[in-house]
Amino acid sequence: MSEKLLIKGLNPTKGEVSISGAKNSVLKLMAASLLCRDKCIIYNVPQLSDVEIMLEVLSELGAKTVYNKEQKKVEIDSTNLTGCTASKEHVSKMRASFCVLGSLVGRLNEARVALPGGCKIGERRVNFHVRGLEALGCECEIVDGYVVAKTKNLKGNTICFDIPSVGATENVMMAAVLASGTTIIQNAAQEPEIVDLANFLKSMGAIIDGAGTSQIIVTGVDKKELRGCEYTTLPDRIEAGTYMSIIIASQGSGIIKNIFPNHLTLFTGKLLEMGASIKLVDPNTLEVKNDKKIKAMNFITQPYPGFPTDLQALAMALLCCADGISVVTESLYENRFMHIPELWKMGANIIVNKKHAIIKGVDYLVGTSVESTDLRAGAALVTAAVAARGETEIGALNHIDRGYEKFVEKLRGLNIDASRIDDSIQTENLRS
Repeated sequence: MSEKLLIKGLNPTKGEVSISGAKNSVLKLMAASLLCRDKCIIYNVPQLSDVEIMLEVLSELGAKTVYNKEQKKVEIDSTNLTGCTASKEHVSKMRASFCVLGSLVGRLNEARVALPGGCKIGERRVNFHVRGLEALGCECEIVDGYVVAKTKNLKGNTICFDIPSVGATENVMMAAVLASGTTIIQNAAQEPEIVDLANFLKSMGAIIDGAGTSQIIVTGVDKKELRGCEYTTLPDRIEAGTYMSIIIASQGSGIIKNIFPNHLTLFTGKLLEMGASIKLVDPNTLEVKNDKKIKAMNFITQPYPGFPTDLQALAMALLCCADGISVVTESLYENRFMHIPELWKMGANIIVNKKHAIIKGVDYLVGTSVESTDLRAGAALVTAAVAARGETEIGALNHIDRGYEKFVEKLRGLNIDASRIDDSIQTENLRS
């Protein structure tokens, strides 16, 4: 089945939307549950295709899982694992599943995990992961598309990353939980999802200090000291930023609930610089408004707490109709401008010069047929579509389904004219 998303533009938003649990956090919590010979229960789990893939990975390893979608709850019982291999069939679909590497090495002293897949936004090498595990006493090699890691005993060490890698920080942190001695991770990633993982591990009995800073200290514990836990995933800051962008693009208003505003401080500042109105209604609720043409501005993506690369495409979609010229610099991934050719189809005026995109605001965009090239590119096209004249047809919804729970339902809750269609049925009707 080939589904497409249809959006009719120029309908100012109104209403409210509630933010789901963070995709980039819950997947790592699920991987971390493998460390424990017990049952873990995770709440605020979004209904996403990536969650389904991670459940398949855990089941392949022998964990027993129960996913209650209505209650947004996942139960994972890793008491009796039956293997240490995460196959290409699953891991190639989603990069986050690669984080079972650290938990398997910690739990079983060995792991065989396929090289990761996911959105093709650029080179995301595994060398930081491998070097980190080798510093803890693992022997690692890449064989037939798998990272094979083995150790007799993990030992704490000091590890300094060249750049703050989120995935490598997570893998090393999980492995270090069951290493003897103390592990110090320097130049660690500082994302809120790192803090969420550390808090989950601490709920299991791990000893971790410094999560959310550039230095994380993990004091290893015995396997017997880890226990099952119940934990609630933090809200998805990227989903929140997505709906903020959509509201502003529509020149409407909206209430965004279940949000941690301090996780989006720099992004919010840039939206204010564009001319949007953003007010704190209560500690976890924002009111977003915009009733005029936004202003041009410049930004460069950086590791947290800098401008999120996951929101770069959405901000660029906003700037396509801004008053003036904007410059966007993507410093993290070399292929994260794949949405630009699709924006060109809608009438955007964008010039690309290596890692820089120069956007000259146009009076309006025009709805047409476009394709999602990756998860955040798909969300950016939705942002552009709500500001465009006419109807926009967005294909390759599998990318969007990876990271946005009940997307059409939430769009409609904001007064956006959005619907999913089965393109294969539509094509067959035309033939008949």
